[in-house]
Amino acid sequence: MISNFITRVKHAKVASIPIASVSGETKDRALASMAKALDLNREIIISANKKDLATAEKLVDAGKLSKSLLKRLKVDDIKIDEMIAGIKDVIKFENPVGKTLSALELDRGLELYQVSCPIGVIGVIFESRPDVVPQIMALCLKSGNATIFKGGSEAAHSNRAIFDVLVNAIEGTQGMPSGAFALMETREEVNEMLKLDDYINLIIPRGSNEFVKYIQDNTRIPVLGHSSGVCHVYVDKQADLEKAIDICYDAKVQYPAVCNAMETLLVHRDIAGKFLSEIGKRYEGAGVEMRCDDPSFKLLKDKGFLKAILHAKEEDWSTEYNDLILSIKIVDSLDEAIDHINRYGSHHTDAIVTEDKINASKFVSLVDSSSVMWNASTRFSDGFRYGKGAEVGISTNKIHARGPVGMEGLLIYKYVLLGKGDKVADYVGKSAKKFTHKKLSSSFSDKMDGIR
Repeated sequence: MISNFITRVKHAKVASIPIASVSGETKDRALASMAKALDLNREIIISANKKDLATAEKLVDAGKLSKSLLKRLKVDDIKIDEMIAGIKDVIKFENPVGKTLSALELDRGLELYQVSCPIGVIGVIFESRPDVVPQIMALCLKSGNATIFKGGSEAAHSNRAIFDVLVNAIEGTQGMPSGAFALMETREEVNEMLKLDDYINLIIPRGSNEFVKYIQDNTRIPVLGHSSGVCHVYVDKQADLEKAIDICYDAKVQYPAVCNAMETLLVHRDIAGKFLSEIGKRYEGAGVEMRCDDPSFKLLKDKGFLKAILHAKEEDWSTEYNDLILSIKIVDSLDEAIDHINRYGSHHTDAIVTEDKINASKFVSLVDSSSVMWNASTRFSDGFRYGKGAEVGISTNKIHARGPVGMEGLLIYKYVLLGKGDKVADYVGKSAKKFTHKKLSSSFSDKMDGIR
């Protein structure tokens, strides 16, 4: 089984060369075929998903699978419509491969171009969500990358059905290479995949904190992702309280089981009494458990919120709940809020609510997170909402790609130097020629069209 898997990875590595040079028109035809195939094979996909749901429901009853993962597992006509819409959004994008990122004349007739290109072979490991397959496959195809998928065993039937439908559509498109996409189906293959740094160029894990951390700790392959989403909203003393209540409710309650939901609420002492009284009512009505520092606990207790509050422990400040649970802390200053976020947060997404532009500017400058919001919910930190069409994941890395990552996270670049018999020796010694290092307005594609 393992040898068969390694063979498929090697085939994907080979296929990563021709898929990198497929024309934008051909890739768009393959994407359109993918969308059409999903529409025509709804019954097959939903039938496969029902098998996974039946097994998953038993696991939930046995306490071996969370209800939030069960919710993400379900595929119905609405979910398939969303998959199709996501693929069609990717079709609208320009072909990202071969774009000129910079152009520089080193000397007359000696021109250097920085040109976008695919990364190569992407490994995608994810839990529970079958809709990840069309999302990432569409983005990887458009960006010219071969891709190895591994979904959770709880979605095995769904993943296989969707994968087969999509790959048949792609490989049935004239001009598309075969073998560029592969699906792993056993746990053993994951551990083997992590060793294949000679073949796989980037791994994108999507799942629980423990899952992502395991991937990061057990491979030499670069990993794009985040291990947790400990997100904050700071309500400044200059906040518009009506805005603050709406934002803080949305950030926690709208969908608590995701990485961009707020986990800790920080409130300036000067407005804590009035604000916490109001937001406390909203949270209590929504069933939110509030874990409070001593000042906020006393304040809410005095206001009659006895059933919904608990004393916060030290570990609460760095915990991602993914549930209707919220840590609350009262702070004395903007600086204290910033220090708390940078110390306990996961550098994912953090927000400030304030009408003070100076305070907002300081917060945005000093909070070390991949997304920072001013007067907006943390829930906006999402590839689709950021206009990326779809999302390969959210990265808290400080290299290559950061924040909600779309197609740009699947691209790198190469330098192409166009000369006319030029030699470095001519630029060395007493009579050395001088470099001009002048920016050019021409693009690499225009230049190559001119040569051809």
